Amino acid sequence: MSILITGGAGFIGSRLALALRKQGERLILLDNFNSYYDPKLKRANAALFAADPRVTVVEGDVRDLALVDGLVGEHQVHKIAHLAAMAGVRNSMNEAHLYFEVNLMGSLNMMEVARKYGIKQFIQASTSSVYGETTRLPFVEADAADRPLAPYPASKRAAEIMAHSYHHLFGLNITCLRFFNVYGPQGRPDMMPMKVLDAAANGTPVTLFNGGQLGRDWTYIDDIVDGVMAALEHPLGYEVMNLGCGNPITMNEFVDIIEELSSTKIQRIDAPAPPSEPPITFCDNSRARQLLGFEPKVNVVDGLARTYEWYANGRERQ
Repeated sequence: MSILITGGAGFIGSRLALALRKQGERLILLDNFNSYYDPKLKRANAALFAADPRVTVVEGDVRDLALVDGLVGEHQVHKIAHLAAMAGVRNSMNEAHLYFEVNLMGSLNMMEVARKYGIKQFIQASTSSVYGETTRLPFVEADAADRPLAPYPASKRAAEIMAHSYHHLFGLNITCLRFFNVYGPQGRPDMMPMKVLDAAANGTPVTLFNGGQLGRDWTYIDDIVDGVMAALEHPLGYEVMNLGCGNPITMNEFVDIIEELSSTKIQRIDAPAPPSEPPITFCDNSRARQLLGFEPKVNVVDGLARTYEWYANGRERQ
């Protein structure tokens, strides 16, 4: 029996794979190594598993139904962590067709294969961005989340709704996990933590929207991995859950922390926030605590200290 991780060479997928490997699981990692950011980073993640006979890395796309059907059948997959997606909220503003092809139709392919093979547990990766500019704080799963601000969260919300259909019609166990601002060592270079670290190291400016007053609920990668692993072990029918730290800070505070860690002064450029950007993300994680035993252990100060140490020491892969 195997666990299939789509997006398995990405930031979250590869960290999840390392954790599951420690438990002795047999894994299939599917990734298309797209060029949204430098594919060399994902290939370096995949290389961590090159010598392990328990891990099979497959280069392919979730939009290829025949491929994913063959993988699930051939490798006796019994659980799926579907993390693959076309990422990037702002990038999605001008690429709506691509985002829906990957994030909705690709997810539909995965659910169809899960239905066909009787998959025990299916994790659908979602995002805190589905909440949009809600006034209900902190963000709770009971919010309708029906006014996303860009195609990326719209495609993720659509996949959540499709997941309910597959649970209702076919009894598929699907847990949709809404990730909140994931960061840490080996993080994506397009995301703000790496951009601020680069600014500190290179003496370049960093752009902060709305005077640095946007609030973000930063969640350390290890806590996210713990949450996904718990969800894989708890088939619950159909559930939507927030996975986040529950302690947002402003971007000015975020940069302040990195300035202190790096003993540098970072030049901040003010710019108006794009229409895709909500003023805050703020996680109510009580449902995940209750149903999964989820308990974030790393606060943002400690998490950024770990991330800075990794960055300063040459960004070694685990």
